[in-house]
Amino acid sequence: MCVSTVYTPLCASRRPSPEEAYFFMMNCLLYSRIEAGYPPNDEYFDEDVNVYLASLLTSLIYPRPHESGNALIATSDASLFETVSAAAGPREKYLRYRANADHILVSLGVFKNARARRPDSVPHLAPSRAGYIGRGSTYYALARSYAAQTFRKNTAVSEVLGKLSAGFERYLSVLSLMGGEHLNIFRQISDGEVFHLENSSRSFERRAELKLQYDRFLDLYSNYLRKKSPRAKQALDAAVREIRSIDPSFDFDVDKRERVSSL
Repeated sequence: MCVSTVYTPLCASRRPSPEEAYFFMMNCLLYSRIEAGYPPNDEYFDEDVNVYLASLLTSLIYPRPHESGNALIATSDASLFETVSAAAGPREKYLRYRANADHILVSLGVFKNARARRPDSVPHLAPSRAGYIGRGSTYYALARSYAAQTFRKNTAVSEVLGKLSAGFERYLSVLSLMGGEHLNIFRQISDGEVFHLENSSRSFERRAELKLQYDRFLDLYSNYLRKKSPRAKQALDAAVREIRSIDPSFDFDVDKRERVSSL
């Protein structure tokens, strides 16, 4: 028998704090693990996975503006591999694979809608459930590999990503039960509503990420004007690429500006 946890509705006059939302997600997650037959630490230590998943689920309510999140999500394997191939370094590759793995896990587990598709989408174009499971597991494994390259050692995050890769199906089952029994997702939110909800969240994260990237760009540009060093120029070029990955209309060429100013 499932246990319900009281949670303040988002439309209430007093919006719950991020800490309350996190406690709610963690509480539901722990109940769901027991009810799904996968209690914590039954096969190996994985309380760190609980922390990761509860934080990930809380970010659906309180998007984290310091992370790119949905801006990194690709529409297909081909587009993801293309952007990863063009990535500047292992950190960007790690973030892209991690974001796409998180997206599959939550969308397929909680919302039963891995593509975040609208009801009128053509169903036969979507990969099978097994295909999404394979992708999610593989993306987490690749994210772990690039995380190790990024931080030059095996970190707590890379350990969690490895566990999510190896136990992708078990955690998917837990989130699926949690979505239906504790979050009442299936009864209250349709595919179309989920599509618009995720698009709204994506738009918020995009604006927040752009503001941070613009601030960083201005700092780096000011630094470059002072030093005019190759290292400062590389950092400035990287910042421009980051902004263009979110806003392709952004146009800035420091070499062109310098040629014009020298005339």
